[in-house]
Amino acid sequence: MNNLSLWDHDDPFCINVVATSLDIDSFGHVNNVVYIKWLEQLAWAHSSALGLSESDCVAMARGMAVRRINVEYLSACYAGDEIVVGNWISASDGKLRITRRYQLIVPATNTTVMRGEVDFVCMNLQSGRPARFPARFSEAYRVTLLD
Repeated sequence: MNNLSLWDHDDPFCINVVATSLDIDSFGHVNNVVYIKWLEQLAWAHSSALGLSESDCVAMARGMAVRRINVEYLSACYAGDEIVVGNWISASDGKLRITRRYQLIVPATNTTVMRGEVDFVCMNLQSGRPARFPARFSEAYRVTLLD
């Protein structure tokens, strides 16, 4: 994305998505649950880029589960809109929890359409209970929000 001044913070990890007709609800715009799906897609893409793919997590029987989601929808998106979904790891205790901060931008209109924050907790995938980070999680899930 060319206009870095649109980002709330420096150096987001981003993916690009395009809203399709399947994403549109009866009000004619992208349904709110689709935005949440995009946040999940970005979290996995970022995690993979940090060296923790979904299959790595399954093999370790550890994964990051959503504890809390807080999103603010600022503007609607429509079929055909190209959206840049960016995130930063804004907090990590290095043991059990991380927080990702998100921003969604439509470059064609220079519009931020959503901001959000998601708290995650590390879970043992076999027991379903919280579990300490494996060493790979502590190394990968470091804070990236530097400002």
